[in-house]
Amino acid sequence: MLTAKEIREAFKRFFEEKQHHIVPSAPMVIKDDPTLMFTNAGMNQFKDIILGNKQAQWKRVADSQKCLRVSGKHNDLEEVGHDTYHHTMFEMLGNWSFGDYFKREAIDYCWEFLVEVLHLDPSCLYATVFEGYAPEGLERDNEAAGYWEAHLPKDHIINGSRKDNFWEMGDTGPCGPCSEIHIDLRDPAEKAQVPGAELVNKDNPQVIEIWNLVFMQYNRKAEGTLEPLPFNVIDTGMGFERLCMALQGKKSNYDTDVFQTLIGEIGNICGKKYGANRDVDVAMRVVADHVRTIAFSIADGQLPGNAKAGYVIRRILRRAVRYGYTFLGMKEAFMYRLIPTLIDSMGDAHPELPAQRDLIMHVTKEEEDSFLRTLETGMKLIEKVIADTQTAGKKQIEGREALTLYDTYGFPLDLTQLILKEHGMTVNEADFNVEMEKQKQRARNAAAVEATDWVELREGVTEFVGYDLTECDAQILRYRRVKQKNNVFYQIVLSRTPFYAEMGGQVGDRGTLTCGDETVVITDTKRENNLPVHIAKSLPADVTATFRAAIDVPARRAIECNHTATHLLHAALRQVLGTHVEQKGSYVDAKMLRFDFSHFKKVTPEEIRQVEHLANAMVRHATVREEYRDLPIYEARTMGAMALFGEKYGDRVRVVKYDSSIELCGGTHVANTGAIGMIRIVSESSIAAGIRRIEAITGEGVENTLDNLQDVLLEIKSLLNNAPDAIVALKKSIAENANLRHQAEGFIQERINSLKNQLKQDARTNDAGIAVMTLQGEMLPDVVKGVAIALRADGLSQAALLAATRFEGKPMLTVMLTDDLVKDGKNAGQLVREAAKLIQGGGGGQPGFAQAGGKNVDGLSAALDRLQALLC
Repeated sequence: MLTAKEIREAFKRFFEEKQHHIVPSAPMVIKDDPTLMFTNAGMNQFKDIILGNKQAQWKRVADSQKCLRVSGKHNDLEEVGHDTYHHTMFEMLGNWSFGDYFKREAIDYCWEFLVEVLHLDPSCLYATVFEGYAPEGLERDNEAAGYWEAHLPKDHIINGSRKDNFWEMGDTGPCGPCSEIHIDLRDPAEKAQVPGAELVNKDNPQVIEIWNLVFMQYNRKAEGTLEPLPFNVIDTGMGFERLCMALQGKKSNYDTDVFQTLIGEIGNICGKKYGANRDVDVAMRVVADHVRTIAFSIADGQLPGNAKAGYVIRRILRRAVRYGYTFLGMKEAFMYRLIPTLIDSMGDAHPELPAQRDLIMHVTKEEEDSFLRTLETGMKLIEKVIADTQTAGKKQIEGREALTLYDTYGFPLDLTQLILKEHGMTVNEADFNVEMEKQKQRARNAAAVEATDWVELREGVTEFVGYDLTECDAQILRYRRVKQKNNVFYQIVLSRTPFYAEMGGQVGDRGTLTCGDETVVITDTKRENNLPVHIAKSLPADVTATFRAAIDVPARRAIECNHTATHLLHAALRQVLGTHVEQKGSYVDAKMLRFDFSHFKKVTPEEIRQVEHLANAMVRHATVREEYRDLPIYEARTMGAMALFGEKYGDRVRVVKYDSSIELCGGTHVANTGAIGMIRIVSESSIAAGIRRIEAITGEGVENTLDNLQDVLLEIKSLLNNAPDAIVALKKSIAENANLRHQAEGFIQERINSLKNQLKQDARTNDAGIAVMTLQGEMLPDVVKGVAIALRADGLSQAALLAATRFEGKPMLTVMLTDDLVKDGKNAGQLVREAAKLIQGGGGGQPGFAQAGGKNVDGLSAALDRLQALLC
């Protein structure tokens, strides 16, 4: 029986022999594509080629790509663990042809690998072909069907609908028919009862798709019409875990060696056996699947967080914790203990895992601990919801309450239902679904983008000249109108551009397009599908003209200073803190820089000062930039350039070097470090377990900050009568202030005691036999409260304090009742709330003591009368 590792290598070897270039997996986390958060298919890293924005370096390519599907179009999360073949993170084996071979070869290669190399039983295989779609004038894919007939009997070739067998990248863009290969893994007796052909694409867990061959030959335009692509593309994807299941004779992906070592370790940790209980089995599958996703995401640089991709990872981690908590009895962090087992299993194929073992374990444990605290709070909340619902005589909680539990505490509906069932209760599921759909619709509306088709004016690709020039002549290659959140703007692609498009943490350039007397303002430059796209609120009058494209030079220079400073700080941090420090994110604009890095404890003030001094020494050294724009990556690594995990590098890269700082970087930088002027770190903080963040300023920003600090110091000296030593004078002032405060507190206490005694002497007994003490006039709130507390401490009985005082023009009511009055049913909170209406205010408190503030000082006398009346 072939192992998972052997199956993966067999695939790569087969296509290498078919003249395919084997490329490494791209990171699972996508950083510079606004349309995607995660790699959800093998084709993602080739999107620029398929869209025609980039020339293919190789006509034939194959790889094993790590993918993640949990949100958007490919949302498999809620099915994971409950069935045998859905996953969040999975590997996709794929082969591509960019304008080389097409349907015949793709089908022949597929058959040869599955049947002749892997020896799958051909009688168990079925192929689907596109049945056609009359509204768009698309006929059945008879060409693909004809090629399949060379390998399969006709009853194993099945027509598939537009939904199943016409693949589209999105609402617009490349698309085409596809052909899926399904395998029937049922026992012979089951096959005899129902033919496999009747179960294809019917969600039978034993009759499943293992490979999809996509024949991209069309481009869908914004209005929905199809046009032929400039060249045909083959894009195939085979589920690695499903293939392992088929080859290893298993009925579930989780029974293969891909997952069994992890599941075995989960059993060892929780003391439960896989296969003995359905709920336990589901929980183990959920944890085994999710821990892979979490580990690979962290290794690729995506930490759990509260927004976008970070929120998705946090949600996956919390789902696993919740299943462990509920069904495996794991009330403390445990998933981080699975990381060594995962690395033993997958570390050879994915070296980013062992390289970042400590970070992955640290972040995972911290997130588990945090959510377990949240889970405990959520359990208390649901207990309160249950109690309140039962008190109201109901047995069903509202859907919005279940949604709050889901959103805030990570309680999916099935967990809420499980807990409610134990109390003989249910949830209004229809209401929950309505509220959930409203929430999803709000999210869809917020993210909705309407874009017209590109208007093509000229052929060509953009030449970026921004490393050397700040302005150049350019023509518009294409443009389109975009509407997002009721904001209309235009995206413009130029033939040549000095504008840097946002990427790698560096913001995009701003500037202008000028032709004659007309100037179009470029508000931003983004990168979309590897295209530098210039954003403008309007189009030029003549889009066919030649323009002078010019960036905002002062802003660019400030950005360059901040970007180069991140490189110098990175080098200094590694020198001061250790070589474990690695960049985990950055942001650079004209005003400041932000740099995230791996480190497991707070950076001390002394260490920050050391880092600053080292970085500024490099600034003062005025090191000239060494730049290598088209260097083979192996040469870059030989030079010592750092390749960061989670980044996708080509075979040829750009290296930026300042003395000992050597980095792979596509951003813009100063020609000489002296241009930076000075670097100042303004903050250091933690953003996640094992990840620190520094924020810094450079050049003019430092100058302005020092000016402000000097102004503050001069103001302080002035307040201290220009004492020659401000520190000594300030310490003396603080000591004198503390002494005065102590004296004032003594005076206040004397005042409280005096008032207390006077009030006791002046108390008047009302008709209810209560000794009523009243207090009025201008008075410190602390004194009034102190008097009330002192009176209660004296152990009085059948006594009350009613105070209607003011301070700095604001009215305040205070009520104190002795314990025996409270036992008789009197309530200070209720009294003060009622009387506060007369001072246009509100308040409350405990039955024995309450206060209220308001706006109407003139109402104090009436409010006091009302309190006395209520007390009778």
